[in-house]
Amino acid sequence: MKENAAKKTYQKRFERHFEELRWLYMELYDNSSMFAELCDKMDIFYQDRKKDLKALDKKREEHQDWYKQNDMLGMMFYIDNFAGNMKGVQSRLDYIEQCNVNYVHLMPFLETPKGRSDGGYAVSDFRKVQENLGSMEDLEDLTGACHKKGINVCMDFVMNHTSEDHEWAKKAREGDGEYMSRYFFFENSYIPSLYEQTVPQVFPTTAPGNFTYLPDQKHFVMTTFYPYQWDLNYKNPRVFNEMMYNFLFLANKGIDIIRIDAVPYIWKELNTPCRNLPQVHTIVRMMRMISEIVCPGVLLLGEVVMEPEKVVPYFGTVEKPECHMLYNVTTMATTWHTVATRDVRLLKKQLDIVNALPKDYVFLNYLRCHDDIGWGLDYGALKSEGIGERSHKKYLNDYFQGYTGDSNSRGELYNADPVTGDARFCGTTASMCGVEKAGFEQDEAAMGKAIQMDVMLHAYMFMQSGIPVLYSGDEIGQVNDYTYKEDPDKAPDSRYIHRGAMNWELAGNISKKGTVEEKIFHRLERLEQIRKKEKVFVSNADTWTIDTWDASVLCIARCLEGEKIIGLFNFSEFDKTAWINETDGDYVELISGEEMKPIGVNIPAYGFYYLKRK
Repeated sequence: MKENAAKKTYQKRFERHFEELRWLYMELYDNSSMFAELCDKMDIFYQDRKKDLKALDKKREEHQDWYKQNDMLGMMFYIDNFAGNMKGVQSRLDYIEQCNVNYVHLMPFLETPKGRSDGGYAVSDFRKVQENLGSMEDLEDLTGACHKKGINVCMDFVMNHTSEDHEWAKKAREGDGEYMSRYFFFENSYIPSLYEQTVPQVFPTTAPGNFTYLPDQKHFVMTTFYPYQWDLNYKNPRVFNEMMYNFLFLANKGIDIIRIDAVPYIWKELNTPCRNLPQVHTIVRMMRMISEIVCPGVLLLGEVVMEPEKVVPYFGTVEKPECHMLYNVTTMATTWHTVATRDVRLLKKQLDIVNALPKDYVFLNYLRCHDDIGWGLDYGALKSEGIGERSHKKYLNDYFQGYTGDSNSRGELYNADPVTGDARFCGTTASMCGVEKAGFEQDEAAMGKAIQMDVMLHAYMFMQSGIPVLYSGDEIGQVNDYTYKEDPDKAPDSRYIHRGAMNWELAGNISKKGTVEEKIFHRLERLEQIRKKEKVFVSNADTWTIDTWDASVLCIARCLEGEKIIGLFNFSEFDKTAWINETDGDYVELISGEEMKPIGVNIPAYGFYYLKRK
């Protein structure tokens, strides 16, 4: 009977999406036999899906807003850096719980060639775990253990390319036409040169151009990112089908959230930038439907590192959704601009844009992640203030390297272009806030300010709509790790400065009163507890900014079902007054418990308040 019920459940999901899925597939590929194969394989993957995962699917179908609640808190980390291997991560789940985290993003762990991995994003086998990290069985054990503790697991799905060591690439290199058609191969430079006229470079200094010549094969191959990462040709339906089978295989290992890496790049068309083309949205929409048929408990997280007007379309529409969640990239970059300038106006404008979007849209909010910070700001708005793009990027990079007189930040540039002067920035949250400098100089007063800034930024992040995500180590104020320069495989990539191994000795200090780790951890813990308790922090709450009449003070208000909280954040090293005038009742400050009137509020340097209407 249970088997029949499961079949009926699957059939119902399949029938709900069949017509649209078939229409989109045939529009893209016009290949009915390949579509039939896809449908058959989807059925098989559903049958192979374990009972506990099917039960979780059913529960989430009945509560589709499960990931939009105020108890969601993420943490991202590299498995080896965090705990050695997957078994090690499993042994640290109690610590993850202690951090109030119920969503872990396991950074790339699939097989990659040593020295040519791009931090794990050059996948040579989508169904094999890196040997030093464990096995697929270990992954299933880990996801199962996480689910027992109510922890969701996220992984990266690298769709745009494979490693040159992937089985397909090896056969293509041997001249097998069937496998060459899965990539972009050209006998001479003519067509590649036409692509280069319209396609921007991702890494102009470390990996210039979008093609790599293979002397042994006497062909050019498209390599948008690094020469050892070969772009997949999604015009070939075999590529789409096989990648969907990999997607479903990984989902069946207990993955809850699949991060689609570099999603804007996956469709290539001559005479275009090969970014954000309509066919990309067709593919993502099909992925969403395939997921909702086979494994509806799985969420799609899109990595779209673009300006806001190009990011939002990846949500799709309410009627035809694509990604469940997207990264709030521009807000993150604008936050650090605000730290460097002490001017919240651009950040306020950015938040107003995000807050005006449909409440169904869920962003992941973060201060730092595994990647660099690209200064993708609203330069049109800055220009009206007399600020030029090139000069401002230089100022930001100088500031966060600690080269300006009023900066306490430490970090390094990434992919600096000596011709354009453009560069991105790398560093941990704590180092950018001044914890590293204050610790090195043994300056107690400076350390107090650095910790205050660090905590204030987290408080502000928690106030945004969506899901806040910590980068592992931020909860204890871990600083930059310069030892990467001693490893020849890592030395060329300055992003490893903020990818240092978790220091468990320092983590032990969270129970030692007065340590930096204890101060940061427990202040963040208090913020996390407040967020979990107060229902106004759900994603669909009304959220807006309030003018403070001070360029250094940001005010964010949240309201749901009559409950209201105001967040005040001082981005300056000086005491400030927020000239707000909220006269709708009495308020209490949630950290201190002090009753406060939200009228002309005095805020200490790098201070913040959570004011709740009584």
